[in-house]
Amino acid sequence: MSAPDTALPEGLLLAYYGDDFTGSTDAMEAMTAAGVPTVLFLAPPTPQALQRFPGVRCVGLAGASRGRSPAWMQAHLPPAFASLRALGAPLLHYKVCSTFDSSPDIGSIGCAIELGLQQMGGRWSPTVVGAPRLRRYQVFGHLFAAVDGVGYRLDRHPTMSRHPVTPMGESDLRRHLAAQTARRTELVDMVQLKSGDAHAQLTACLQPAPDTPTDVPIVLIDVLDDETLLEAGRLVWSQRGPGLFSASSSGLCYALTRYWQHQGWLPRPAGLPEATAVPQIAAVSGSCSPVSAAQIRWARAQGFATERLNVAACLQPQQREAELQRLLTQAGAALAAGRSVVVFSAEGQDDPEVLAFDQHAARAGLSRSEAARCVGAGLAEVMKRLLDQHPLQRVVVAGGDSSGEVASVLGIEALTVLARLTPGAPLCRAWSGEARRDGLELILKGGQMGGESFYGQALNGGA
Repeated sequence: MSAPDTALPEGLLLAYYGDDFTGSTDAMEAMTAAGVPTVLFLAPPTPQALQRFPGVRCVGLAGASRGRSPAWMQAHLPPAFASLRALGAPLLHYKVCSTFDSSPDIGSIGCAIELGLQQMGGRWSPTVVGAPRLRRYQVFGHLFAAVDGVGYRLDRHPTMSRHPVTPMGESDLRRHLAAQTARRTELVDMVQLKSGDAHAQLTACLQPAPDTPTDVPIVLIDVLDDETLLEAGRLVWSQRGPGLFSASSSGLCYALTRYWQHQGWLPRPAGLPEATAVPQIAAVSGSCSPVSAAQIRWARAQGFATERLNVAACLQPQQREAELQRLLTQAGAALAAGRSVVVFSAEGQDDPEVLAFDQHAARAGLSRSEAARCVGAGLAEVMKRLLDQHPLQRVVVAGGDSSGEVASVLGIEALTVLARLTPGAPLCRAWSGEARRDGLELILKGGQMGGESFYGQALNGGA
């Protein structure tokens, strides 16, 4: 047994792969706000790329596995994990959404864990999903999320239970993972964390099963409040051994930094600065969540130009260019007139375009996931052309698929956090070899993030 830590080690503390872009910036915000310098790369970082960021203690790699098949993950995740492991951080984090939405066929977290353990090894694989700052709570293995102050079990959540790609039909994450991996899944619950029995429970979890003596278990750790968050961080860090792989939400980042601060190894920072105001913004939204819909309605009522993408036309090759040009003309005219603009593909989960999405995809000869990526690419192209014609200081992207497409098409190489805006969606600075993109301010927002006036915050900052 190793001696207790008396300080943080030198070098990188954490390396992570984000299963989508919005989640990747969420983790970056959590670490940066705690005083851990963090950089998010869009491709595996080279030594030369890392030299641009002296003093970095956490490195992220923004990915797109949340909407991909296990076959895609098996082809793409091992080299990504290997590149991150080579950086030498003691923890390799597969960053998942705090709603844990996934399935055996799309975004399989179980598949990612199997691939990560092949790279990193370790005696156990901790999973921390609860993140009270984001209003996500895990209690006795069940995941809850709050909407407008009301907590919902994930299988009864008004949005996640009806997610168009990966609906959550099970809130018990042990059962949910059992459909994605045959690996043994254990739990350290909130009572054990609060009573000081967490280490004893982990020791019991690590006892080999009679039929699988070499099995490395997945161990879920409850997080309900600040006390359990601290104890989850203590358990992971103190029992990391030579290294661990963890499929977790940004709850892992919040837990670790909370523990490091409690130990006095990190100063308690003043927090991120507030975002300042800009004259106007452009936004694209590929999210169909009710939260995003309310934000679009608010923007429209406040004088933003809101332009809808014709999804059926976007999916048809012979109609796609005309549709993108139509949007560019209308959105460009609004920007030229001094207005801010939001281009969107859906306004809530009951939007007719959402309800007809499968039919639109079938007519175009595309699977649902292929069609979703096609819509994201269309929104990204609109944003690129708008920026080519109207060099804005700040842009917003809502939705994980859309965020990845936009960041890629703009030639962005890395992101760092500039300022706080709303939990889980910070204001970021783009780093790029293209002078016209370097320094661009981006906000990459998940569908569930932010209040109704989010676009007002994006425009006016803390005002």
